[in-house]
Amino acid sequence: MPTDSRPSPVQTELLKSAVKLAGKRGFNHLLYIGDVPLGEEFLRARGIKKKLVQAVTSDEQRAAIEAAGLRALTIPSYDLARQEKLKLALVAGIGAGMFQKADVVLAVVGRRPTAWPDSVLVVTVGGKHERDRAGDAGTWVGMLKDDRVSNQVLGSVLDLAISISVEGWEGHPIGTMFVIGDAPAVMEKSRQLTLNPFQGYSEDEKHLLNPEVRDALRNFAVLDGAFVLREDGVVLSAGRYLIFDEHEPLKVPLGLGARHMAAAGITRETEALAVVVSQTTGGVRVFRKGELVLDFAPSERRVGHPPNAPHAR
Repeated sequence: MPTDSRPSPVQTELLKSAVKLAGKRGFNHLLYIGDVPLGEEFLRARGIKKKLVQAVTSDEQRAAIEAAGLRALTIPSYDLARQEKLKLALVAGIGAGMFQKADVVLAVVGRRPTAWPDSVLVVTVGGKHERDRAGDAGTWVGMLKDDRVSNQVLGSVLDLAISISVEGWEGHPIGTMFVIGDAPAVMEKSRQLTLNPFQGYSEDEKHLLNPEVRDALRNFAVLDGAFVLREDGVVLSAGRYLIFDEHEPLKVPLGLGARHMAAAGITRETEALAVVVSQTTGGVRVFRKGELVLDFAPSERRVGHPPNAPHAR
């Protein structure tokens, strides 16, 4: 993929202004989302290297940046809008312990990973959860913080969910759900719809961070029902039908179907998190404590149009 080797005069001024602003006392971090290395001309400002976090799209780039003494994160390489990239970078940063509640993050981001930044965004991590602030990425990402669930596992599930959203299965869009954490309660409040393909394997053989297991999850995503994962990433089951009190009202946005209702219901009645991939739209949504706390919308899907089936949402 070609790289924009030098920023334009406007991009240079934007970066210089962002670096200068991030160096002020009120800002805790400068989050640079992009694969192009920042030149020394942008890094020589006092203290900016300590505040800088760069989000890149490959582990090799991350290793190179960290070898230079800078902090780095890895986010998916799929075509995402700027706001979606920011959400993923914030999730990764919280998971890595780089961003804390109430931290003020100044983010610079471009349209493509290999393009220089053309936008500046400012977010505060955490804060009061208000329905009318759904567009505030920092507030909603802060709602994900949960010490019971491995941060690496949550990030890996989000990465997998986005890949399923974009790629589908054999060219067809699919929807699925991952329920993470509080596994004994989730298993008690669910039943098996089909034979469990993960039954009888050792924990190492069914751990999410195992590449073969991730490939299996992509393939088994065509099954009805949800995946159930332990807090540490061990996959306990696929094809689970979730049981919750359907008479109690749920806080699910209009237009979302049964899969999202089940995610809200199971997270209301347990301490689990649920990550849902919509078959209809490709949206990736995260539920916690019965509410939608994060929403990703990939810019492009590499699959055909799904059948007109409202229940598949």
